Amino acid sequence: MAAQPSPPELIGQSRAFLDALDHASRIAGVERSVLVMGERGSGKELLAARIHFLSGRWGGPLVKVNCAAMNETLLESELFGHEAGAFTGATKRHQGRFERAEGGTLFLDEIASASLRVQEKLLRVIEYGEYERIGGEETRIADVRIIAAANIDLRVKAENGEFRADLLDRLAFDVVAAPPLRKRQDDIMLLAAHFASAAAGELGIPFPGFSPEAAMALKSHSWPGNVRELKNAAERAVFHWAELDGEGPIDNIVLDPFEAAFGPLAENRHEPLTLEQPAPASAPGARYDLRDHLNGIEKMLVSEALAAHGGSQKQAADALSLTYDQMRGLVRKHDLT
Repeated sequence: MAAQPSPPELIGQSRAFLDALDHASRIAGVERSVLVMGERGSGKELLAARIHFLSGRWGGPLVKVNCAAMNETLLESELFGHEAGAFTGATKRHQGRFERAEGGTLFLDEIASASLRVQEKLLRVIEYGEYERIGGEETRIADVRIIAAANIDLRVKAENGEFRADLLDRLAFDVVAAPPLRKRQDDIMLLAAHFASAAAGELGIPFPGFSPEAAMALKSHSWPGNVRELKNAAERAVFHWAELDGEGPIDNIVLDPFEAAFGPLAENRHEPLTLEQPAPASAPGARYDLRDHLNGIEKMLVSEALAAHGGSQKQAADALSLTYDQMRGLVRKHDLT
């Protein structure tokens, strides 16, 4: 007899983590769309799976699609399917993800990347439970629960006209927050030991544990890449330790594997936008283009602000004390779209 599906293993004991699990568990039984919000690598997909497996749809399929991995046409076809001849290259009927998720759950990762056209069709499915394949005339009924995930504030995208506010309202019946690892201090060593132990098992060696110095390095890091980054660091530490025929606990943690080749990130952070230092204006015969120099500085600051705020022009404008229209003008001026 086949084993019944069950919620994925989620490891942690911190209050922030347990609160997120409890929230996901409580909303699981409510037949409504849910948004899972959080930074990259914070475990949004695992929370979505927990919601599915604790819901009444646990016996149905859990189908996943990354909206950021496809262009508009491909994403539309993947979600809703297409008929043969619907467009060039469509030689046969294609079953979309909604059809494959029938009776179960469809997880839409990186929903912020979906075009307005795809958003409109998603809204119709949520509102009326109906859709058509591309190139088809038959209206199909979807018995699918939607769980969507995003790593940026969709309210800002909606304010900027980049995300449909009505779709956001329907998706956000409830919002489950996946806490970043920096807010899960009690879980860092627990997770590190779990990942390192699994890596040691792959090598056929016992996990030697972490030295106090290694534990301090792990616990003091900010983990911008969250659990995914921690997993890489823990596994890397085990493989390096085994390479050197290590004895005793693991004492070397390489947090940035690029540092050996390029040095610390802080020293190279602005390298793509490095500006030539102009000669002092007082030097005899010295000439330089002040306008170009200032434009370079302007471009660098705007680029950094956009990167720091997930591409949100509104938030970047606030950070630089600019109006939204001024920010849009600078983005066009420096071709930063």
